[in-house]
Amino acid sequence: MAKLEKMLYDDFNRIIGRIEAEILSGSSSASLEDTSDFVDGDARCSVRIFERYSAFGGNRVSLSVTLFQKGNGPIHLSAITAGGSQAMFFKLNTVGEEAFLDKLREIL
Repeated sequence: MAKLEKMLYDDFNRIIGRIEAEILSGSSSASLEDTSDFVDGDARCSVRIFERYSAFGGNRVSLSVTLFQKGNGPIHLSAITAGGSQAMFFKLNTVGEEAFLDKLREIL
C-alpha cells in the first residue's frame, strides 16, 4: 500500500476531471472501476477507484482517490493504492503500487 495526501488550491471540477482523464490515458490497461459523489450543504466529496495492470508484479493494482472540499476552502486529496503484492501473508513487491501513485503525483 502506498499513500499520498495533499491540500490543493484549484477548481474542484477541473482537478477531478484532469485526474480521471490523465490516469485513463496514462496506461492502456487503466480503467475507472467506480465513482461516488456527495454534496451536503457547501461540502462536497468525490471518490474515484482506478485499476491497471502492473507488468512488474504481474497483477492488477488499484488506486483510490478521494477529494473533499468545504465551501471555498482547500481541497483535501487522499490517494491510496492496493493490490500490488504477490505474497500470501505479507507484501513482497509494491513497485506497481508506487508507480501508479507516481502517475497521480505527475498529474498534480
